[in-house]
Amino acid sequence: MLKEFKEFALRGNMVDLAVGIIIGTAFTAIVNSLVEDIIMPLLGLLVGDMDFSDLFIALDGNHYDTLAQAEEAGASVLKYGSFIGYIIYFVIIAFVIFLIVKGINTMRDKLSKEEEAAPENKTCPHCQMEISIKATRCPHCTSVLDEV
Repeated sequence: MLKEFKEFALRGNMVDLAVGIIIGTAFTAIVNSLVEDIIMPLLGLLVGDMDFSDLFIALDGNHYDTLAQAEEAGASVLKYGSFIGYIIYFVIIAFVIFLIVKGINTMRDKLSKEEEAAPENKTCPHCQMEISIKATRCPHCTSVLDEV
């Protein structure tokens, strides 16, 4: 059983998965910092520093001016403002990740186009067989090839 576990744990796919999780964790920290430290303050300027976490409904029927007062009184509260904040946060993170992935895909497409090699083969105009692009005579029909 130990041998099987060792084979399972050291498989290429498992190691790739572990590396992906580690990189994903680091990437999450970068995206969270981008959202919390750059995008959210700018968004706060646009909406006038509105704090959604202060929006709540006290379920005991009493009125409280702040969420802290309601929690201090021990009242059960429905924190719908916090939920709205998390939805906004999720949408921003999803959009940032979309932009990053789109940028990576664009770069990958450009690199793959650059790496596309020139064609290695051409078709003989006489016998229609595939031959080397460097051939000056067709090895199949022995026709002399002009620049094709």
